Amino acid sequence: MRPLLELLKRRPPGNWSLRPNDSVFDALKTLSDHNVGALMVLDDGKLVGVFSERDYTRKIALAGKSSKDTLVRDIMTAQVITVSPQVRTRDSLALMSQKNIRHLPVVDGETVLGMISIRDIMNDIIADHEMTISHLEHYITS
Repeated sequence: MRPLLELLKRRPPGNWSLRPNDSVFDALKTLSDHNVGALMVLDDGKLVGVFSERDYTRKIALAGKSSKDTLVRDIMTAQVITVSPQVRTRDSLALMSQKNIRHLPVVDGETVLGMISIRDIMNDIIADHEMTISHLEHYITS
């Protein structure tokens, strides 16, 4: 399995993020605009949280609050689990499964490199398996 840095390099450029003082409504619009399920919350470039669809549904929709009147900092997940860019995809998948999370920020020291999703990891694992199958088929027919 590959290091996460390789997955990040293959992605289109752009790490979308929010600021703690953004409204939840604006955060939802950003999620929708980029077709993602979570965004990193950065304060002066420092990772301070993650905002996800889960945060919205559990802390706004089900609580009867207004997304226009609530700030991201009030509902974001502040205890963020992160990984280094050298961590391999299989280990990341195990961590995500163990912690019941779907998004994992990748940081190198204090530098935020990006965020991977469980979909990114599954796509990588599937591609790896397809390549193995192709090599085996070629070996058998040669």
